[in-house]
Amino acid sequence: MRTNPGKMNGRPVEFSTNKPEHPSEILAIGTSDVYSVPQTMQIYRAVVTMSSKGFRRLPVCDAGTGRLRGLVTASDVVDLMGGGSRYNLVTGRHKGNMLAAINEPVKEIMSTDLETVHPADILPDVVDRIVETRTGGLPIVDDQDLLVGIITERDVLQVLTSYQSQSRVEDVMTTSLRVIGPDETIEGAGREMTRRNFRRLPVVSNDVLFGIVTAMDIMKYVGDGTIFTNMTTGSTDEVLGISVRTLMKGELLTTTPLENIGDAARYMLAKGVGALPVIEDSRLVGIITEYDMVCALRNEL
Repeated sequence: MRTNPGKMNGRPVEFSTNKPEHPSEILAIGTSDVYSVPQTMQIYRAVVTMSSKGFRRLPVCDAGTGRLRGLVTASDVVDLMGGGSRYNLVTGRHKGNMLAAINEPVKEIMSTDLETVHPADILPDVVDRIVETRTGGLPIVDDQDLLVGIITERDVLQVLTSYQSQSRVEDVMTTSLRVIGPDETIEGAGREMTRRNFRRLPVVSNDVLFGIVTAMDIMKYVGDGTIFTNMTTGSTDEVLGISVRTLMKGELLTTTPLENIGDAARYMLAKGVGALPVIEDSRLVGIITEYDMVCALRNEL
């Protein structure tokens, strides 16, 4: 594995917490102190919350009851930024003005058809749900639909890495890659992610890997204020027409085909990343993600 130094910025945000009264195996593995927001919160404020804390998803609950009503993910924000149906909020209601659109309430873009788990569920069943639904995180709700926690691929992977595996990265990596060039626009990258249901795309030029652009990178473009830099009109072209090379600010982390997947998973967890490009003879030959590793390791339970 190798690293190229970089940096990533954020700023603190205050949150309220929702603590469960009855801990369980799933709550112990996942997160029981859950940050949630009301449906009336502005999209921009929700994105700032996610960006500053590194959240890929944010539950949306009734302010009074705590009942789960939806979930906003980094992919939902990418969809809004030109990738899919949520982009209609920009082009239709706000006539192409992105800044006006992100001041709408978060209920306008949240996902409401949710997969959830119960505190009494057992880990193998939860892992199966994550794999079968290809869902990166599952809210944990009680019998009254009150949000009491959330469990993610990363939480599950943390448990699975305690088991020894004989599999190597080449056994589970994805080799049919979709890549983009460093001059691709943010809008183009978002459209490709949404169309393919991808959370990340390798950035390649002349067979050289420049980095990876993720849904989180695009979301942080909004949440850390970069979207406002040198902006005058707030039009879609002005906001989304810049190249993805401006988003690649973090470390470039890679692995090799012969790496044990347990070692690769521990490396990913230590670095806080959701995927690793796979390099052989200085050439990109695949990518391995948290989801790939959960799929490969779940039989160890």
